[in-house]
Amino acid sequence: MAVPDGAFVRPVKPQSVVEQVTAEIRRSIVFGELQPGQEFSLRETAAHLGVSTAPVREALRVLQGEGLIIARRARSAVVAPADPDDLRAIYQLRRLIEPAIAGRSCARLTDADLAGLEQMVAAFGDENAGIDAIYEAHRQFHLALLGPAASAWDLRILETLWNAAERYVRIGFGRLDPVPAEHSRRGLAHQELLDAFRSRDVDGVQRAVLRHLDDNERIARRAIVGDA
Repeated sequence: MAVPDGAFVRPVKPQSVVEQVTAEIRRSIVFGELQPGQEFSLRETAAHLGVSTAPVREALRVLQGEGLIIARRARSAVVAPADPDDLRAIYQLRRLIEPAIAGRSCARLTDADLAGLEQMVAAFGDENAGIDAIYEAHRQFHLALLGPAASAWDLRILETLWNAAERYVRIGFGRLDPVPAEHSRRGLAHQELLDAFRSRDVDGVQRAVLRHLDDNERIARRAIVGDA
């Protein structure tokens, strides 16, 4: 069957390149290599990544939709500032979504799943683990907790919210990381969360997830606005 005239008005872009560029700029923002409020050049970014400015421009559209950058008409963009109202909005949405998924997931996790999660929790208390390794493990832990009951749309939304929240959480927990007691606190917090899932008590799981989100938001907020 022939394609109707005018059905596609723009050529298909090399999506894999756009996705790779998007992932790398997102990583630089989330890991704090590009700081909140920092301006950066599209042309310099393209040269650094070894691509043309076209995929960088496409990537910035995606990242602006995620709330991570503010695009400018000039050939530059600014990393979105660390905004306490933005942090509040992110966590309000997470509270609406994650407890419900968790309540369904706790009944679907197998004993083998729980055993694997137990090993992940043990790693959170490792004082020798670098912060990047910790946060990658942290993401995988929460994905494994919710994954059994998460739809493809749930995962798309969660990924966006987790990306938006992670840079705030990294600011907060990055300041705590040198404190020796923080590592044991982190391990205990996730052990309590896992214990709630192991109980298969839906109400208990949902309360535990809400407490976990509250604690993380409070730590991140304290880092960007102080104790107020």
